[in-house]
Amino acid sequence: MKTDILNIEDIKHLIDTFYEKVRKDTVISHFFTEVVTVDWEKHLPIMYKFWSNILFNIGEYTGNPMQKHLNLHKKSPMRMQDFQHWLQLFTETTDELFEGINAEIIKQRATSIATVMQAKIYA
Repeated sequence: MKTDILNIEDIKHLIDTFYEKVRKDTVISHFFTEVVTVDWEKHLPIMYKFWSNILFNIGEYTGNPMQKHLNLHKKSPMRMQDFQHWLQLFTETTDELFEGINAEIIKQRATSIATVMQAKIYA
């Protein structure tokens, strides 16, 4: 039986599983392997903080994800389909691992984040 996302360990499990899929994905992996070379040992803890802050409001994340994505877009344009694919992978991963109010909230917030990023990138 699946549980809800309740703590940082659940966030880590979600993010680790999600990025394993991203790294193998034929549509968006190139952003992480060719456009920029991601140092996963540094990137994943940042993502844990980001998503913990998004879901639990713990305030540990201090980065600027919009600027990072704008810079990435300048190097290799991100299509709307790329954002939709990212969101699909995130939603599928969340649904595979968790169920409950926090799982629904994190999917809604991921949708909002993708929507805002698209609006700012394509403005």
